[in-house]
Amino acid sequence: MPILVGDVMKLLCSISEERKMKAAIKHSGKGALVTGAMAFAGGMVGGPPGIAVGAVFGGLLRAWMTSHQFKPISQIIMELPPVEQRKLFNQVTTIIGHLDWMDAEQLTTLVMGSKALKQQLLAMLEKYVNRQLKVKVQYDD
Repeated sequence: MPILVGDVMKLLCSISEERKMKAAIKHSGKGALVTGAMAFAGGMVGGPPGIAVGAVFGGLLRAWMTSHQFKPISQIIMELPPVEQRKLFNQVTTIIGHLDWMDAEQLTTLVMGSKALKQQLLAMLEKYVNRQLKVKVQYDD
């Protein structure tokens, strides 16, 4: 049976949801801007000690602003452009190409029943997300 891209994407979504994989979406530029602006404002009001106080408050504000900015890996997978899904698909087929299945549900059942296959796919997915998408993976286990 031909391997379908959609089946493989559903499989990866199932694996990532089981492990509660999320990507930390980085906003370092915005964070630096907020911290710098607060330090500047503190310096204008309180001189050198105001800079330190402003930087601390700016850092706390930045941490609060970005604390909930995580996106589920399954959502990221489904939002990938077709070209990126194809790249991911090609990597997955080297791992699961020997399996025989009829639909995404059966494929998922086969892989979820094999600890070794699941681990290989998790490692491949994390590596892909880190290198290709340049985001860090977090697990909520």
